[in-house]
Amino acid sequence: MSNSDPKTRPRLGPWPPVPESSPMPPSSWANKTGFRPKFSGETNASDSGQISLPPHRPREPQTQPDLEAGRARPQPAPNGVPEREMATPPPAPGPPSEKDNKVKRRKESDGGSKSAANGPSGVNGQAATTPTEPNSQPRRAARSEEVVDVLPHGVDDDGYVARHSHMKYALRDTPGLVPIGLYGFQHYLSMLGSIILIPLVIVPAMGGTYEDTANVVSTVLFVSGVTTLLQTSFGSRLPLIQGPSFVYLAPALAIINSPEFQGLNGNNFKHIMKELQGAVIIGSAFQAILGYSGLMSIFLRLINPVVVSPTIAAVGLSFYSYGFPLIGNCLEIGAVQILVVIIFSLYLRKISVFGHRVFLIYAVPLGLAITWSAAFLLTEAGAYSYKGCDINVPASNIVSEHCRKHVLRMKSCRVDTSHALRSAPWFRFPYPLQWGTPVFHWKMALVMCVVSIIASVDSIGSYHASSLLVASRPPTPGVLSRGIGLEGLSSVLAGLWGTGTGSTSLTENVHTIAVTKMGSRRAVELGACVLIVLSLVGKVGGFLASIPQVVVAALLCFMWAMLAALGLSNLRYSEAGSSRNIIIVGLSLFFSLSIPAYFQQYGISPNSNLSVPSYFQPYIVASHGPFRSKYGGVNYVLNTLFSLHMVVAFLVAFILDNTVPGNRQERGVYVWSEAEVAKREPAVAKDYELPFRISRFFRWVKWVGL
Repeated sequence: MSNSDPKTRPRLGPWPPVPESSPMPPSSWANKTGFRPKFSGETNASDSGQISLPPHRPREPQTQPDLEAGRARPQPAPNGVPEREMATPPPAPGPPSEKDNKVKRRKESDGGSKSAANGPSGVNGQAATTPTEPNSQPRRAARSEEVVDVLPHGVDDDGYVARHSHMKYALRDTPGLVPIGLYGFQHYLSMLGSIILIPLVIVPAMGGTYEDTANVVSTVLFVSGVTTLLQTSFGSRLPLIQGPSFVYLAPALAIINSPEFQGLNGNNFKHIMKELQGAVIIGSAFQAILGYSGLMSIFLRLINPVVVSPTIAAVGLSFYSYGFPLIGNCLEIGAVQILVVIIFSLYLRKISVFGHRVFLIYAVPLGLAITWSAAFLLTEAGAYSYKGCDINVPASNIVSEHCRKHVLRMKSCRVDTSHALRSAPWFRFPYPLQWGTPVFHWKMALVMCVVSIIASVDSIGSYHASSLLVASRPPTPGVLSRGIGLEGLSSVLAGLWGTGTGSTSLTENVHTIAVTKMGSRRAVELGACVLIVLSLVGKVGGFLASIPQVVVAALLCFMWAMLAALGLSNLRYSEAGSSRNIIIVGLSLFFSLSIPAYFQQYGISPNSNLSVPSYFQPYIVASHGPFRSKYGGVNYVLNTLFSLHMVVAFLVAFILDNTVPGNRQERGVYVWSEAEVAKREPAVAKDYELPFRISRFFRWVKWVGL
């Protein structure tokens, strides 16, 4: 039927009739799907969560993605008609008028405008509100401008959808004391493994007793509560739990296994702990200077998801030599622990109890309780009792060959080997310098300074991902610098109190926020207060310190695997399918495993009799590494740093990402809020501004906050 027929010609107005559909061209699927071929064979977008602009075509009534909220937003239809009242798209436009050509030329010459510099839809993904000509076509942004920095659209199993459409409580919500208390407690309970497992590894490595482990666990709980309150009040103000990060675990083990500590007599624990405290304090002070001086804002321009992803993934992958070798000492308990956590977190993740997916949220504590109970029953039933063997007799004093054969199994499987719960006091206040005055050595401090940069890179990804879930916009570079600076001060407190590691934002916290759908900072603050109270009860630390070692190793296998996956999930902000990014991430991960293996194995003969367990051998590289100059301190620093997987991954990814050409979308450049724009928006100012009018004291430092 001809369109010239007055009865069928589309009429202007709010109610045009439905025209007859024309046959679909054979290639129209490409326009429908947004496919754009390239000579390299790569697509313009991947399943990494980014939204790419569709190919240029005649304007149709459609929904425009809300780049900040991560969901579709209604797009005004032509002639001012609401989209829901439009039954059909308008007719194809005719030849452009002279006015249209002028508008088009003016827009094309405006390529360096402020809105284009900040993405296709205005500043930091916010929809542009500048009025346009009624008949003009929207200018499609250049490929380098198509940076959409949001979480993946749509509902998945873990709740990664638009912030305000799925979060039960947003950043500034205060629903009441009872809901806040319940959600705050469940938030910390789900993060229990990340908070307590590091002391259970490093204290025995330092030669500490079960009582020392209980005291360090109580100290970790106290410092974690205090630093979380500081971060939510005076730092980034995001609901991120502060705690001992796995980023600090590998360098701590390297320092613990330093050659000068191998022949110590007496209380090795306190001596090594004081050395660790000194290194953590110096490295944390460097991190605080990096944040509060504004250098972090400059450094931020060079840190993108392609750098963050392999760096954090390497942290989790670097402990493969510790996990399953310890589980093998008591396979029936360690393997069951892993299987239970996997079943809860994957196969039962959609089961809800009273509206909460308890198996997904509490997979780690529930698995710990079940496996620990099973190990207790087996111990009481005598499954690990061998005639004539006493678990309390040191291995060096055992004469019977029968007992020597089973001593390792008894220590790994029995739950009554620890006397921490029985000997722990009911009340104990963790105080600073409780292990003595810290000892400062420049070579160990320099290692921790480099590690503090890795911890800052870890926090960058956590700040951005959590802000997309709970806040109105990502933080400004100033707010991020303020958060990094306060993390440095928090780690100084951790060094003074003697936790053995620094304090940083836990990466696993982002996953917990998405699953629990609790983004209120008040819930995290109340949970931190509860954590401080529990740290004063010595029996709590003693109870946690009595977890069997094989159960700890099994939980760490799950936690480190999750940490590696969370690190790689940062690639959703970039073009994960780009050959450039594939090569960079692949090289970073491979060399992060291969180069440290070269340093760790250098100079060790197959039959060498080392005094440390096999799972700690990768951390004694300072005594036999390939750097053997006449400067012993330089050798120590270089051999130690290049044996750390995360350091190698960061260096490779950082150099390649900042030297290999790539546009903004391909690199996945993080989009941060602009300070001037944030000041004009009340919602953003309320999300990130400092309380009690503290901001007026920082007006002379423009990068510290709003």
